[in-house]
Amino acid sequence: MALPIQRCWSRLRAVTLPWPAAAGYHAKPVPLNLSGFFIPDPADPKTKEWQKGPAYEAKLYGQYGSASWVKPEQLWPSPEELQMVVEEEKEWYRSLREMLSNVEAKEMEELMKKRERERLIAANMAKMPKMVEDWRREKREARLKEKEDKDRKLRLLAIAHEKFGVTVDPRSTKFLDMLKDMEKDEKRKLKAVKRMQREEEKAAIAAVMATKPPADPDHGSPDTV
Repeated sequence: MALPIQRCWSRLRAVTLPWPAAAGYHAKPVPLNLSGFFIPDPADPKTKEWQKGPAYEAKLYGQYGSASWVKPEQLWPSPEELQMVVEEEKEWYRSLREMLSNVEAKEMEELMKKRERERLIAANMAKMPKMVEDWRREKREARLKEKEDKDRKLRLLAIAHEKFGVTVDPRSTKFLDMLKDMEKDEKRKLKAVKRMQREEEKAAIAAVMATKPPADPDHGSPDTV
């Protein structure tokens, strides 16, 4: 049974492909990957650079485990690399104790700000009645001053009308000059009144001191018992 099949195979092979050409071709064996996923060969020049090195091997091992044919012990950092990682964590990443301390400090700062704000609000609320009273007093004084200025302007217009005999424009040079002169006169009169008041006070004090009996040097003051 085997002999007829072998003869048929030999004839078919001789018809389709000459024996010398078939004997001189040696195909490269195709690597079999029975794992079901692609594992790049680092020695292959067609392999991409990002598919080489421990970082990609760690990715393969993390994704496929021992089926990736990656040795996990070679992925562990060396003592020098581990020391660099520890120093980097100390420099850029704070410890839990330090983070908790910073959180407590920030909370205490916020609490102090809140208390200070509440104290300021309470102090302002306590000052509110006086502030309202001061505002009302300023408004009354402003209205009174406005009324006094208006009456003064009317009085000056009446004086200017009596002096010049015609209605004078308050913006005219004559009216402004007259206003300056009247202000100077009023200041001189005010100074004279104040000087007279000071002289009267001095005279009253002198009169009181003159009527007071002198103190006895031997017996002290006459009021002393």
